[in-house]
Amino acid sequence: MKIAGTDFHLTYCTNIHPGESWTEVKDNLQQYLPKLKARLDNRSLGIGLRLAEAAVRELLAKDNLLQFQTWLQEHDLYVFTLNGFPYGGFHHQVVKDKVYAPDWSTVERVDYTLRLIEILATLLPERLDGGISTVPLSYKPWWQDNPNGRDKTLHQSSLHLAQIAAKLAEIQNNTGKLLHLDLEPEPDAMLENTVEVINYFHDWLLPIAGNWLQQNLGISKELAESWLRNHIRVCYDTCHFAVEYEEPEDVLQKLKNAGIKIGKIQLSSAIKIDLSAETAQRQVILEKLSAFAESTYLHQVIARHGDRTLQHYADLSQALPHLATTKAQEWRTHFHVPIFIRNYQPFESTQEHLTKVLQLLPENPVCNHLEIETYTWEVLPPEMKMDILTSIEREYQWVLKTLALPHQEMMYVD
Repeated sequence: MKIAGTDFHLTYCTNIHPGESWTEVKDNLQQYLPKLKARLDNRSLGIGLRLAEAAVRELLAKDNLLQFQTWLQEHDLYVFTLNGFPYGGFHHQVVKDKVYAPDWSTVERVDYTLRLIEILATLLPERLDGGISTVPLSYKPWWQDNPNGRDKTLHQSSLHLAQIAAKLAEIQNNTGKLLHLDLEPEPDAMLENTVEVINYFHDWLLPIAGNWLQQNLGISKELAESWLRNHIRVCYDTCHFAVEYEEPEDVLQKLKNAGIKIGKIQLSSAIKIDLSAETAQRQVILEKLSAFAESTYLHQVIARHGDRTLQHYADLSQALPHLATTKAQEWRTHFHVPIFIRNYQPFESTQEHLTKVLQLLPENPVCNHLEIETYTWEVLPPEMKMDILTSIEREYQWVLKTLALPHQEMMYVD
C-alpha cells in the first residue's frame, strides 16, 4: 500500500507462506491477498513477492506471467519488490546455511537473479522503482580457513554484480524503469554490518565491477560508478542490524557519507536477552529460549560483553550450552519474531531498533520500500502462534501507528 501523504510503499514478504512452485505461490496469493486488502480497506495493495528458482522458471513459462499480471490488475494489486535471497526450499526442510547457496560467485545466482529482473521489469508499475533483495555475497564460515577462496569469492561476486548493474542500466535506458539489486547484510554473512558493506563497495565493487563495465561496455569510469551506486544498493533488515548492535542513526549516516543507497527496509525484530540475571533466573531464560532453537533456519547469536566486544555463535543451539556461565551482558539472536510484540518474558525483542528506524523515516526518507518480514510463523513456539491473516494485519497496523505520520490518522493510502 502507498501510505497517505508519503512516497512510502508498505508490504509484507510472501516468504511467510510455504511454497516453492509457482502453483503453490499463486494459490497462497489468491488465498490471502484479497482478504488482507479488504481488512486494510485500501484501494491498492503492494506485494513483496518471494519466488524460488523453481517458481521463477514456471512463472516465465507459457503465458503464466501475463496471466499473473492480469490477475494483479483485476484485484488492484501490484508488485514492486522481490525477495531473491533464498534460491531453493525455505519451508518444511532444513535450510540453515544453505540459504546462502548458490552465492554470488556462481553463475547459478546470476542466472536466477536475471530471471527475477525479467519478472519485476514486466510487473513493475510505471513511476515506481523496483528492488530485489539478495544474498550478502556469501557465508563467512565457508571461507574462514581459506582466505584465498574468500578473496576469489569477493572478486568473482563483483564481476557478477557488474553484469547485473549493466542489465539494470539497460532496462532503465530502454523503458525508463529504475530497478536495483539490494544486498542484505546479516550476521556471519560475507557482508554483515555497515563497515563491511562500505569496505566492500570501496575496495571491491567500485574498482573491480567498475573496471569490468568500462572495459566491456566502453563507458567512462564516472558512468560505471554511477550505474553501480544506482543499481546496487543495500537492503536494511532491522532485525539483522539490531543483532549487530548497530544504531539506526549511525547506519544511515555512514551509508549516506559513503554514497551507498538503501533500496529496501525490511521491518523485523530479533530476540534480545538481558544476562545480568542471577543463576536461577538464567535457568528460566534457558528453558524459555530453548523453544526457539529449532532446526529449520540459522539463528545466529551475538553476545556483547561489558567492554562492548562482540562474540559470535553460529546458531542458537550452539550458544545455549554457554548461557549459564557466559560473562556477556546481553545476547541477541537472529530469530524474526512478531514486530508488534516487545516483551517475551523473560526476554525482549529488538523492537526499539525498528521503532527508531520508522520514526527517522518521515524526516529522512532514505528509501520508499518498506517490507514486513516475519517469516518464522511456522516455527514459533506454539503459545506464540495465531491465525496468519490476523498476524499479518496486526503487523501492518503496528507499522502504520509507529510511523506516526501527521496526516495518517485512520487513512492508509492516498
